[in-house]
Amino acid sequence: MGFARHLVDIFLHLDSYLGNVLREYGGWTYLLLFVIVFCETGLVVTPILPGDSLLFAAGAFAGLGALSAGWLIAVFLAAAVLGNTVNYWVGRLLGTRLVEGGKRKLIKPEHLERTHRFYESYGGKTLVLTRFVPILRTIAPFVAGLGRMSFARFTAYNVAGGALWVVVGVVSGLLFGNVPVVKKNFSLVILAIVAVSLVPAAVELVRARRSGRLRGAEPPAAGGELNDRSARF
Repeated sequence: MGFARHLVDIFLHLDSYLGNVLREYGGWTYLLLFVIVFCETGLVVTPILPGDSLLFAAGAFAGLGALSAGWLIAVFLAAAVLGNTVNYWVGRLLGTRLVEGGKRKLIKPEHLERTHRFYESYGGKTLVLTRFVPILRTIAPFVAGLGRMSFARFTAYNVAGGALWVVVGVVSGLLFGNVPVVKKNFSLVILAIVAVSLVPAAVELVRARRSGRLRGAEPPAAGGELNDRSARF
């Protein structure tokens, strides 16, 4: 309980904590930022780490000259792309082992088939949109690997989505992070960022349901073979 409260405090007062890190470690702060974003995007068990808020806060410090905006974008982009890539391969290798090892009670073949068809239909857009959605940002590449989305297609959307996410986050902090009203209400701004980040996925979900695309992505009758799924990717 105390640990959870501490995480929430860091999340809501990220500007203060990041300022302390900068004063204590200087240039090593870039490495810490890389590790946090890499873990948030690359480890399916750590989706609670700050993502959008960290990009915004770091961009705000770049606006003060304490960090380089160029280096921030490069470091965050490398972390985001590499993290998603690791997450993809973890999902792909783990899914294969679970199915081939006969542990069907954990992952059913029809679930893999559904994931496969979902990502073949509009998985690329999903990877880009979920970059801006906490939790889903961490899960999406894992599911893409689990469903055996082609690595070339995954990489294209991984890089595009990562670049868009990083640039929007850092530049937003650079431009607005030091506005007086934002600095005085940083906690509220962070909560607003989280709320806004949920909008793209919500809009897309509503559009998908209205158009019936989700129903169209359903797999054939249960029991369909997965042996030919790699050929379709």
